[in-house]
Order: sequence, then structure tokens, then C-alpha cells
Amino acid sequence: VPATTTLTPAFLGDHDAARVAGMSSHVSSHIHSHVIVVGGGYGGIKVAKDLDDIVAVTLVEPRETFVHNVAALRAAVAPEWVDRLFIPYDGLLKHGRVVRDRAVAVRPGQVELASGTVLAADYIVLATGSTYPFPAKVDITDRATAAARFDAVHDELRRASHVLLLGAGPVGLEFAGEIRAAWPRTQVTIVDPAPDLLSGRFPDAVRAEVRAQLDKLGVRVLLDTTLTEPPPIEPGRFRPFAVTTMSGVPIAADIWFPCYGLTVNTDYLAGALRSARRPNGQVAVTNHLRVVGQDGVFAVGDVTDLAEMKQAYLAEMHADVVVANIRALIEGRDDLVTYEPHPDEIVLPLGPDGGVTYGVAEGLLGPT
Repeated sequence: VPATTTLTPAFLGDHDAARVAGMSSHVSSHIHSHVIVVGGGYGGIKVAKDLDDIVAVTLVEPRETFVHNVAALRAAVAPEWVDRLFIPYDGLLKHGRVVRDRAVAVRPGQVELASGTVLAADYIVLATGSTYPFPAKVDITDRATAAARFDAVHDELRRASHVLLLGAGPVGLEFAGEIRAAWPRTQVTIVDPAPDLLSGRFPDAVRAEVRAQLDKLGVRVLLDTTLTEPPPIEPGRFRPFAVTTMSGVPIAADIWFPCYGLTVNTDYLAGALRSARRPNGQVAVTNHLRVVGQDGVFAVGDVTDLAEMKQAYLAEMHADVVVANIRALIEGRDDLVTYEPHPDEIVLPLGPDGGVTYGVAEGLLGPT
């Protein structure tokens, strides 16, 4: 099933909120333990919700709402999808609290916020994820401004007769499929210095199927080359321009988007946690998903240095391990759960009717 068809994460859905509302007011005797979850993305909200019944949970998140980034590229071409991206945190926690603020310094046992407030915790979970160029991810904290930006980029895109995408990874390929499905007459060109599509460890058959679908969609892909100079305009703005690839191919386009450049959000690490931060921003973790050298600090999602792809469903799997281990620790048990990095798998939509899915167990699946 294409990832963008999942409209609402189950842990924030209406049916789940109703279930939470009907829960007993009883809370475990371990409620005196305090867990701070830093970051309200896919992994962070799952940790916060799953611990809410046994500990005092504080979720620290600067955004006004949860942002369902998995559907962001669809929203860029289909305005009716924009409202589906933004899901309020209101029904997430029954006992805990969501603090709308930004962590500026996190040390073992302590989280300092931009407002100046300092929070103490028995356990801290780092779940701040990563940033990525718009529209694949949203770096705006208030819902209204973020929604307006989607509307603006849609208006710019629909004027274009030729779109240039830099990057032939999952984001560039998915965006190309969405654009061609929304505007079949709009030409799309992808440029990437890599010698082949995608960067994961996939069988050749996966890339062959993706190439076949891109050919059918009419997407032009120029690999093993780059531009001689960056486009002369800012990304996401309609203004005709011309560029040339290092291989000598001229491209005349109306708008362009960078589809590369993931940046891990860990610049807030302070004190003893700084030593666990890798040069690329990722945090070194043990197989229990503890930050290396720390008993009470865990990490999930894109911030971890695990040798696997950075994907929403993996962040949720990390969350399951961290929840189990914090539960064990507060109950005085030492039977901690371990996590093994997953092999590369992917669900890659190429428009509403296309796409490729590959799983180790399932093999290669096409759009139907």
C-alpha cells in the first residue's frame, strides 16, 4: 500500500482517542517516575503515548500539531490533502502533558527549554528526527503558516511546464510521480550524480521496476551527472531558467526542488551527551537503544546511528523497544529488549496509481 494513503497514524486516530477517553483513571504506582520525550514525530509520540499509563510523561515539541510528513509530497500537488497533514496533539496523552517549546540543551536527567524552563527527568528519550527540504518535510512550527506554504507551492507548480528535481532517491522519485499524476502535461527531469536510482541495498529488480514505471510516466532521469551551476532562483518558485549538466545536457525549466540533504536535529545535546554525537549529527546508541554511556537516556528514529534506512515505521519500531526497556527499568527488571537494525525495505509511491514495494519477506511488489 503506498505510504501516502495512510491518512492518520493509528496512535492519533479518532478511534484511538475514544479508546483512551474510556480508560480507567487508574495509573500505575510507578507514576512518580518522570520521562521527558524530546520531539513529537512518529517515534516520539509513540513512546509518549505508550508510557502514559505508567509514568509521568512530558512531550516537548515546538510544533503546534503533529505533521504527517509521509503524505507531504501528495499534499504539494493536491490541496485537499493539506488539512490531513496536521493532527492536533490534544488527544495524545491522558495523564501526561505536551509542552510546546524547543529543547536548547539536553543533559542526562535535564532538559532546558528555549523559554528558560528547566525540566528534570528520570529518563529522557531523544526523538527530534531530521530536517529535509520542503515539501518533503515541514520546518514551520505553526499550522496556518505551514498550510499556506503548501498552497503557495501548489500554485507555483501548476504554472510550470517543466519541473527540475535534483536527487534520484525516494523523495525525488516520489515527487516526480506525484507531479506527473497531477499534471500529465508537465515535463519532469531528475538529475543525480549517483550512477543509479535509489541509494538503498535493493535487488536490481527493484530499480528495474522503478525505471520502467518512470519511463511509463514520461519522467526523464539523468544519472551520473550534476549541474555545472546551481539554478539561479530559489527552489519552489516559478521563474523560467536554464541550466546545463556536466555531461552537456541543457535543461530549460520553470521551477526546481532539492530532493536531498537530510540533516539530523541534535545540536541541543549538551554536557555528557555531546560525546555520543557523531560527526554527521547522529547519536551513538547501544542495542537497547540507550545513548552510549548513559543509563537513563534513549534515542529513537532518525537521530540514531543505526545502520538502516531512516523511515517512519522504523522510528515506531524503535519506540516499542524503548518503551519496553523503560518499563523494565522502572519495575526493577534487567531483561531489556534488544534491537537489530533492519535490512533495507521500501514503499515508494509513484503517484496514486503507481509505485513499488520491496520487503525481504514479501519480495518485490508492483502497484497492484
